[in-house]
This record gives sequence, C-alpha cells and structure tokens, in this order.
Amino acid sequence: MATYYVSKIKQNNGDHEVHTGSCTYLPTSENRIYLGEYASCADAVKAARLHYSQVNGCYFCSRACHTS
Repeated sequence: MATYYVSKIKQNNGDHEVHTGSCTYLPTSENRIYLGEYASCADAVKAARLHYSQVNGCYFCSRACHTS
C-alpha cells in the first residue's frame, strides 16, 4: 500500500497529477489533496476523479497510470 495525493495545480495540458507520498515531484502540502492509501495507482486515480475530471498518474511515481 502507498499513500497518494493529487496535485491542485493543473499541468499545461489540464491534468491534475496523482503522486505517491514519496515522489520527488510531490507538490507542497498546500498544493495537494490527500487521497488515501491504495494498493495501486489505478485506485488512487479513481479517487482523484472525485475531485477533478482530468487526472493522470505521475510519470515518475505512478507510471503504470500515466497516459501521454
């Protein structure tokens, strides 16, 4: 299980990225929303969609859920 967060800041393409708690690119605490602990990034992305319609996994820490 890993702890996941979604960024409040949109990427240039409009995506809000989902990160693990240990990601090098994890946004600061004021710029992220705690999603919870999940066994996979897929479940974390589903949880992030409750906050934002356009989400994506981080290329570096949630690559299995990252789409181009």
